[in-house]
Amino acid sequence: MGKIKVAVVGCGSISKHRHLPEYNQNNQVEIVALCDIVEERAKAMQEIYGGAVYTDYNEMLEKESLDVVSVCLPNVLHAPVSIAALNYSNHVLCEKPMATTKEEAQAMIVASEKSGKTLMIAHNQRFVPSHKKAKDLIAEGAIGKVYSFRTAFGHGGPEGWSADGKESWFFRKEDAIMGAMGDLGVHKADLIRYILGEEFTDVSAIVEANAKDNITVDDNAVCILKSQSGIIGTLTASWAYKVNEDNATVIYGEKGVLRIEDDPNYSLIATYTSGSRVNYELGAIQSNEEGKQTSTGVIDHFIHKIQANEKPLIDGEEGKKSLEIILAAIESNETGKKITLSQ
Repeated sequence: MGKIKVAVVGCGSISKHRHLPEYNQNNQVEIVALCDIVEERAKAMQEIYGGAVYTDYNEMLEKESLDVVSVCLPNVLHAPVSIAALNYSNHVLCEKPMATTKEEAQAMIVASEKSGKTLMIAHNQRFVPSHKKAKDLIAEGAIGKVYSFRTAFGHGGPEGWSADGKESWFFRKEDAIMGAMGDLGVHKADLIRYILGEEFTDVSAIVEANAKDNITVDDNAVCILKSQSGIIGTLTASWAYKVNEDNATVIYGEKGVLRIEDDPNYSLIATYTSGSRVNYELGAIQSNEEGKQTSTGVIDHFIHKIQANEKPLIDGEEGKKSLEIILAAIESNETGKKITLSQ
């Protein structure tokens, strides 16, 4: 089998910092095409990685012989471009949130099933060592029955990260549909499902735009979630944490507490009712800060699963369940009611 031929659609920050360098580091892969509506952006990436440059993804899909397409576009384009790529019999790695509605997410899943090609959603937090370790500890009963949790993802906002700065698509409802909830909240919705190994049944939320001027999406949200077994907790997503990024999750159980990414020195601290404490140094969480660009593991996992013809860790169904939590939070805020998720 020759090298896997990859195209990246959207040459903004996420492809520049994550997808392209990680494909480039994988010796099973050849980057053959780059597509961006802003041609200069694609050309800048071409200078580093090679490949043909396109400004129209349909033209690219028609002309190029591809195996894999990475979709690194504004939220509103995730579904249409992913579906188009799947219909051309390509495996697809789509950025999160996978779509902006349940119907779109379902259409992506159907397109993947019809084409027989893999659809994976790039929820990179599942690959963080401390998160994997916490999941294992809970599964083996280290902290006994889990009662509660709090999980947060907050930083100063995408203007420091996005290719367009303050003019970013992240701030426009017509491109993003949702703000901090789609950018950060969906990461934590996916993560808490993964760590607890449970689905959620009830969502209540207050979702606000109270920190940034001239934006048409949310920038601050607090959600209350309840799981199938009755675990309750909070999920916070914010673009208003101006000094320090918060990416912490704390799990409270009958025999102990797990503090994940909540300490500057130890990525996981397990404290037990017996009085013992274990500090784990497990490698840094993925960060957008300069000099902290570690590999996410997403690309290597995706390529490996394609080659092995196995289901990826975050397939379309998983991506959809995490998206549904965020959509329910937004609906709860709009209606003032608790939303029950259909399982």
